[in-house]
Amino acid sequence: MSTYPVTRLPLATAPLRARLRRNRLRVLLFLAPGLVGFAVFLVYPLVMTVWLSFTNSNMISPARFVGLRNYRYLLDGDPLIWHAIRNTGWLVVIMVPAQVLFALGVAMVTARLKAGASLFRTLFYLPALAPPVAATVAFVCMFNPNSGPMNRILGLLGIHGPLWFNSPDWSKPALTLLALWGSGTMMVIFLAALLEVPAELYEAAELDGAGSWQRFRYVTLPTISPVVLFATVTGVIAGLQYFTQAMVASQVANGNIQPAPGYPDGSTLTFPQQLYIAGFNQFHAGYACALAVVLFVVAMAFTVVLLRRASGFDIEEAPR
Repeated sequence: MSTYPVTRLPLATAPLRARLRRNRLRVLLFLAPGLVGFAVFLVYPLVMTVWLSFTNSNMISPARFVGLRNYRYLLDGDPLIWHAIRNTGWLVVIMVPAQVLFALGVAMVTARLKAGASLFRTLFYLPALAPPVAATVAFVCMFNPNSGPMNRILGLLGIHGPLWFNSPDWSKPALTLLALWGSGTMMVIFLAALLEVPAELYEAAELDGAGSWQRFRYVTLPTISPVVLFATVTGVIAGLQYFTQAMVASQVANGNIQPAPGYPDGSTLTFPQQLYIAGFNQFHAGYACALAVVLFVVAMAFTVVLLRRASGFDIEEAPR
């Protein structure tokens, strides 16, 4: 057995080590509330959710380990889960890009206004201040095919308005219009980024003969790309968690006091709604936790892919 020489520290370093130890304890003391909150409100619920996803928990009787049975039921047994996955995928693929492009377009228009800019910015931002439930109820009433003003306006223009939230084909586009109407917060973020683009860059581009599209492509877009990435990532996560508006819109359009998830014909049933039904209507907490784990993994995967692609884009664009 080999032995290693023991190096004795000089006596002069002992006070220094004691001071470093006190500093570490002081840092841990200041971090303790945050670490305790992180462990109690994030780590513990996450670990328990993963554990319960492998059990038959119903929130009443003791949970029993059932292995992958909840995940197999998700893939083969749940008759509504693929409706929910398709609807959620539609919202992520169609609604989120539409919302980002719409908010960016509105921000660009309001950034160029010479008169009344504050008024128009306030008007576009106001819908974002309304509570989601109240805003959804008002929006569904506006698009009511019988009594709402939208179809009356379309009728004056000679257009036969659709059934909107009462039609399986138009319910998701109607939810997309609702998302566009309430994209004021994203518009303000884009507006702040656009106003920070140095005017010298536009002047240099104009001297080089760049047109409007080229200025947007090679000046505006690279400068605000971190904000676009932020809006896209948060939009995708919000799309995967889309719940309140779809639930309220289906209930109001159905005209029933009782919740009607997915009305009409399951076209507005989203993945979080199916999770809610499994956990709080049917009391299948184990299966609901399995859905939550899948949703968490998908959200993380989307986020990692978007961040990696954005990082690759920056590396390619940097030398130019």
